[in-house]
Amino acid sequence: MSGTLNKVMLIGHLGDEVKMHYFEGGGCIGRFPIATNETYTNKQTGERVTNTDWHNVVVRNKAAEICEKYLSKGDKVYVEGRLKNRQWQGEDGNTRYSTEVHVQDFTFLSTKKESMANQQSGGQQARQNTVSNTSSAPKEAPLVRPEEDDDLPF
Repeated sequence: MSGTLNKVMLIGHLGDEVKMHYFEGGGCIGRFPIATNETYTNKQTGERVTNTDWHNVVVRNKAAEICEKYLSKGDKVYVEGRLKNRQWQGEDGNTRYSTEVHVQDFTFLSTKKESMANQQSGGQQARQNTVSNTSSAPKEAPLVRPEEDDDLPF
């Protein structure tokens, strides 16, 4: 196979609010961390162990504005995109590195409020709340494809 593939799919919870950065000319990006968990049982102690990984997520333009409007800390989201590595000089003069997920598609899965209500009431009350609160945020938004700005010649 002669081609390459750079694709990431994550389902996790937002670790913070979406931070927006606006540029001259009208463009913008949104940044937020997503936490994914791995849970297993330690065979020696029988105890359940959870490891959390944090991922830096970047969305652009209209998609960033949608994320800022509807997502908040604790919400569960599916993101699909590409890994990008960045390097820069820190204020202390040291070279810093960062790996980011540049989002191409995303879907809102649940809000923190819905997750908490499902855990507390066994799901019945949460279903009633989501029906009555549909105006504040969609339960599950359609798949959104942000503008692609890749460097392919075709």
